[in-house]
Amino acid sequence: MAHQALITGASNGIGRAIASRLAADGFQIITVDRVPPKQALPGELFYEADLADPGSTRDTLGRIVEKHDIYALVNNVGKVMPAPIEGTSIEDMHAVVALNLGSTLLCTQAVLPAMKARRAGRIVSISSRAALGKELRTAYAATKSALHGMTKTWALELGRHGITVNAIGPGPIDTELFRQVNPPDSPRTHAIIEAIPVKRMGTPDDVAHGVASFVDPRAGFITGQVLYICGGMTVGLAG
Repeated sequence: MAHQALITGASNGIGRAIASRLAADGFQIITVDRVPPKQALPGELFYEADLADPGSTRDTLGRIVEKHDIYALVNNVGKVMPAPIEGTSIEDMHAVVALNLGSTLLCTQAVLPAMKARRAGRIVSISSRAALGKELRTAYAATKSALHGMTKTWALELGRHGITVNAIGPGPIDTELFRQVNPPDSPRTHAIIEAIPVKRMGTPDDVAHGVASFVDPRAGFITGQVLYICGGMTVGLAG
């Protein structure tokens, strides 16, 4: 029987690429999102939920874990809400925390009983290069930095149960949302690409490959790590 992978926010964008890759690797995909994917993958199951709402999240997760034995959890869903520090309201901060951190906590808690009983499991959270600092990202960067702390803490707590916990920090990724904000022919987009050592944008498939590596059943000795998939950009900035 195929392992089951629960992926949040997997109806489009990076989440969709992760779902497609894990399905190709033999996982049965369970997607949780506000809207269903335009085209379901073979054997894919969809559950609707507002993951920013703890009540909706708990209800949906309860139905999922009652029916499914989750081997891999990918906490992918996220909210940005860019603004300068003066324009970042406490309400905005709470909204970003509710989705980026609240859903990650609730989803992880929900899958742990089965993972502990099996003495095996994989948890991957999608962070961001913005965790290292990025203008206009007060709330977003704060939550992604927090994901790193949660990842390392959970790796220490869960390792004895055969459960690994890791995070991935994507750099600039060529998604529909990115193209809306950064048109391909704009000087800003060219400047971003020029700052990337490999001289190209990342793709959702690049991120999916990192996730696939972490959730592989053979990856049991890799835990508590943050992998930046950024074309070398974090190294360049650090230097």
